[in-house]
Amino acid sequence: MTKRPHRRDFLHLAAAAAALPAATRFAWAQAYPARPVRLIDGYPPGGSADIIARLIGQWLSERLGQPFVIDKPGGDGNIATETVVSAPPDGHTLLLVGTSHTVNATLYDKLNFNFVRDIAPVGGIIRQPQVMLVNPSVPAKTGPEFIAYGRANPDKITMASGGNGSTSHLSGELFKMMAGVTMAHAPYRGVAHALADLLGGQVQVYFGPAPATIEHIRSGKLRALAVTTSTRLEVLPDIPTVGEFVPGYEAIGFFGLGAPRNTPAEIVNTLNKEMNAGFADPAMKARIAELGSTAFPGSPADFTKFIADETEKWGKVIRTANIKAQ
Repeated sequence: MTKRPHRRDFLHLAAAAAALPAATRFAWAQAYPARPVRLIDGYPPGGSADIIARLIGQWLSERLGQPFVIDKPGGDGNIATETVVSAPPDGHTLLLVGTSHTVNATLYDKLNFNFVRDIAPVGGIIRQPQVMLVNPSVPAKTGPEFIAYGRANPDKITMASGGNGSTSHLSGELFKMMAGVTMAHAPYRGVAHALADLLGGQVQVYFGPAPATIEHIRSGKLRALAVTTSTRLEVLPDIPTVGEFVPGYEAIGFFGLGAPRNTPAEIVNTLNKEMNAGFADPAMKARIAELGSTAFPGSPADFTKFIADETEKWGKVIRTANIKAQ
């Protein structure tokens, strides 16, 4: 069984690039990028991951003068991670990092890599909020009413998710733990299938991504009870956060970039600097807002700590709920 990474390991790896000889690191950094960069995207096609990969890839191409080519190696996200782990640590193969990477460290007993050991965090790209949604047939009009209804009717609520171990699943499991509500779990193969059955009333609640659900909220086909971020969303200013009635609750999806272990710090910092410049660009900010998301600026050390915190949080949820990979 693969040893679980400790939180402190994440914080110690921020300086991993120092292991390379100084002369080699300097030469690579001076020439970077010397050829097209592969951005490995291990997420299913057609989703928000593809949009984010193209968005940041185009920006970095314009800023650094080399194409950033989106590469989908097939299979699940673990295959994508293996591809990057085995690549030379020269900044020419990067990984689109997401919530699943903080989940898989606990969800899978055996992996061919250790994410914290083998991937150097570069920086965040976006935070993607979830929305707690119910079918209008559910009598609860607010979050507290939903909790009361759930406690009084433990056999009447089925929670949809985009799949076992998905962000929507774990957001719901965290809610169950913190709010003391019993809900049956119905995993689907992605957002579209979960939404279809929520709209049809086959399931009662779903913690869905804001970009994919906001039009259903505005049309009244679904009722939004809360958002999962720590603050209210600009696009849904009247919808409270879950934390307003379940103190301490927060659950977000995210995307960022990672590189192979021992990638020179100069290259990591160059990528991080250009990414942060993009988040200050009005056109980039507007596009991210259109996706119902918020920019995720910060340093490589900030992103390292964030990954550590998320891995620890979701690890606890997975173990408590006894969630297994399928």
